[in-house]
Amino acid sequence: MEQTVLITGASRGIGAAAARKFAQLGWKVAVNYCTGQAAAESLVEQLRAAGAAAVAFGGDVSRPEEAKDLVKRAEEELGPLTALVCNAGVAGRQMLLTDVTYQEWRRMMEVNLDGVFHVMQAAIPGFVHRKAGSIVTVSSMWGVSGGSCEAAYSASKAGVIGLTQAMAKELGPSGIRVNCVAPGVIDTDMNAHLSREDLEQLAEETPLGRIGTPEEVAEGIYFLASSAAGFITGQVLQINGGILI
Repeated sequence: MEQTVLITGASRGIGAAAARKFAQLGWKVAVNYCTGQAAAESLVEQLRAAGAAAVAFGGDVSRPEEAKDLVKRAEEELGPLTALVCNAGVAGRQMLLTDVTYQEWRRMMEVNLDGVFHVMQAAIPGFVHRKAGSIVTVSSMWGVSGGSCEAAYSASKAGVIGLTQAMAKELGPSGIRVNCVAPGVIDTDMNAHLSREDLEQLAEETPLGRIGTPEEVAEGIYFLASSAAGFITGQVLQINGGILI
């Protein structure tokens, strides 16, 4: 049976790694990007060269009309969605809450939390109609525990967890599963602002003694989206090397 996944924020990092994982296992993949058009199109070329069916679509998930159009275009090009991965997100500057501007706070919420809401809302009617589907959201370890000087980011990612668990209860009777991954420190562009010394310190604080890779998070995303997790819903899979237990 053909399976199709839409992955938001998939031009790089965890999203791109997830796109490669799904494609390797025979899924048709819709790659969403906001600003990384060249990277997304390059990724799609690689996936097609390997024999996968893949397309790239631009769209800002923080805008409801663009999120709705993204789901529509993905299904028109590749067929009904089997799974949705809500990965698009932004990170802010590390600062005290009293130094966070309202504009910075709103942007964090608009992308990290509102974006998940918009894309879910666009995709859910199709899932409910088919009485099947899987949604995987991407939070963060700071969404689980909260991070000092990361108040806005932590709040947005905690909201993703709450939304995930609420939707697992709401959509379960329709046969739709909704789960979340909460990565720890991962080697992505989002952490590129950290110095080598900072990364080494974080690796030392991690029981497994290193930071994670996007591919390791992608494995968790794929598992939760796949039939192997058929009796798992409303859960938060922490992929963090033990830094938060």
